[in-house]
Amino acid sequence: MSEQWVVTRIKQKGDSKCIPWKNLQDLILAHPNVRKRVDVFALSIYGLVIFPKALGLVDEAISDLFDRLDKGVTPVLAILAETFRSLNACRRAGEGRFLGCTQLLLVWFHSHF
Repeated sequence: MSEQWVVTRIKQKGDSKCIPWKNLQDLILAHPNVRKRVDVFALSIYGLVIFPKALGLVDEAISDLFDRLDKGVTPVLAILAETFRSLNACRRAGEGRFLGCTQLLLVWFHSHF
């Protein structure tokens, strides 16, 4: 996935820049390198399930996270930070919805408490 590929497919959604899931799905089905297909699929799962911003769209910040994975950066801190930020925003507003994977959060709570 080149930078030019991303730039031509990126869409503005509110204050976020996102890549449509359909474009990532097409890339997964067509890319000749199996390792790259798995990476793009994992990127899609992170973007659609763990860090959802808009239905059917993957935030471009997720692609930055995946660029760092090759350099040995762990996504755990990013996941915990986003979860804390989202829960704190819900508490401050007194309403709203949690942006994240509640099932994953429940598994984490059960394994740590």
